[in-house]
Amino acid sequence: MIRLENVTFGYGDTPVLREVSFRIAPGESRVIMGPSGSGKSTILRLILGLDRPWSGKVLVDGRDIAALKGAELRDLRKRIGMVFQDGALFDSMTIGENVGYYQFEYSKKTDDQIEGEVRQMLQFVDLDTELIDRLPEELSGGMRRRVAIARALLSTRPSLMLFDEPTTGLDPQATANVLALIKKLQEQERISVIIVTHQIADAVKLADKFVIIHTGRLVFDGDLDQLRQCATPEVQDFLSPFRQSVGEVIKRNFV
Repeated sequence: MIRLENVTFGYGDTPVLREVSFRIAPGESRVIMGPSGSGKSTILRLILGLDRPWSGKVLVDGRDIAALKGAELRDLRKRIGMVFQDGALFDSMTIGENVGYYQFEYSKKTDDQIEGEVRQMLQFVDLDTELIDRLPEELSGGMRRRVAIARALLSTRPSLMLFDEPTTGLDPQATANVLALIKKLQEQERISVIIVTHQIADAVKLADKFVIIHTGRLVFDGDLDQLRQCATPEVQDFLSPFRQSVGEVIKRNFV
């Protein structure tokens, strides 16, 4: 479904990614990890076509996204849902208006039809439908993150979901709720998932395979067992702070 081929990209004259290549199969879950500023979130922007690589290709279902324009690009983006780190909800809109935004703006459905779909989607992300008339500021951080997921799902019915630091700033219970929802997307809806995170405990629970980016270069691409055995110095340096500090899940897999 997704393939990066020798992708190099940067801002201004400064390269952020250098000849990065990996592929993600349909239905697969992949976590992209690495130190802050290593280029993780930039990969999501490239997949969405928000940025264009300096060189190399970003292929989505075999199509070079940098070569697409107008209606072709919009059509491809309809298959991709994006959840930003802060949720990116519209503060002045109710929860119902946020979740149903795309349908209200671009579909020919009646308001009652859209409200019915919004309520179904809120139930899918395990939120009370009574929240439909609340404003985002009235919800907790974890609830807002689930509303953002609901909006992405109802907007485009995606086959691929992109998450940028989905649990950052959340308490343990909210984190568990968001992780359970992402697993639900994978297992029940068979949606491919790409997650950018620096939370290794979350990564281990969610991913089939892992990518680690270090100073813009790919230094690891493989499954958990391969990650556990990887002797690459950059990978060892990245993982070392977590071996003793993150919890039983990591201890079982990395010790």
